[in-house]
Amino acid sequence: MSRRAGVFAAVWPPLLVVVILLVLWELVVVLFSIPEYLLPTPIAVGRTMIEQWPRLIAATGRTATATLAGFAASAVLGVVAGSLLSLVPLARRGIYPLTLLLQMVPLVAIAPMLVIWFGIGLPSVIVAACIVSIFPVIAGTLDGLQSVDAGLEEIFRIHRVGRIRTWWKLGLPWSIPSVITGLRIAAGLAVIGAIVGEFVGAYGGQHAPLGAIITSALKQNQTSTVFAAIAMASALGFLLFGLVNLGGWILLRRWHASAQ
Repeated sequence: MSRRAGVFAAVWPPLLVVVILLVLWELVVVLFSIPEYLLPTPIAVGRTMIEQWPRLIAATGRTATATLAGFAASAVLGVVAGSLLSLVPLARRGIYPLTLLLQMVPLVAIAPMLVIWFGIGLPSVIVAACIVSIFPVIAGTLDGLQSVDAGLEEIFRIHRVGRIRTWWKLGLPWSIPSVITGLRIAAGLAVIGAIVGEFVGAYGGQHAPLGAIITSALKQNQTSTVFAAIAMASALGFLLFGLVNLGGWILLRRWHASAQ
């Protein structure tokens, strides 16, 4: 099978499902005469996207800035934290369970505090995106480092290689697949974190990001605008997920046997 045929075979099933769902959505709204302020049709959402495209694309750019910054911070801090927890068993036993709180505490509950601490605007949104997305990176890094082949670790010990050098030469390359898995999960969570952070801590008006547009549209019963902004946020999430997949493929192809 050629590469083009393989890509087509992987892409068409989800696209077909999306088309079917959109058609069913349209039929349900039309047949049951559901008011647009409750549930707009896909056609109405598409029309809104066309009419408000300049505003939506500018808002998406602002949300993308916060998302990418938060994701980058969670990637770096997550790998560093996961590595430290792997190298220091006492820290792993004492601190790692506490990181679960990052997943258990609802971001909506602490978002107002982030505004108090970091102010209204980009900083608080970046922190929100980082908080939501960092745990999968920590978990992926730690799992990867703890799964290193014991025989290879023994060889490094026999040659008296230090722990830091062993981490750099053996542990980190070995854990790449697990780290990439964590980053894939973090990519979607970073978008969610940024949007939720924007609900509370973003500027409105001409410089409003997607989260602020959603909040404003909800207050005015502009449901089609809400769905249009959600569609843009989803597209941003898919794009970031695709970039992580591409970067992961390059890393695996270059440094890991699983891609050979």
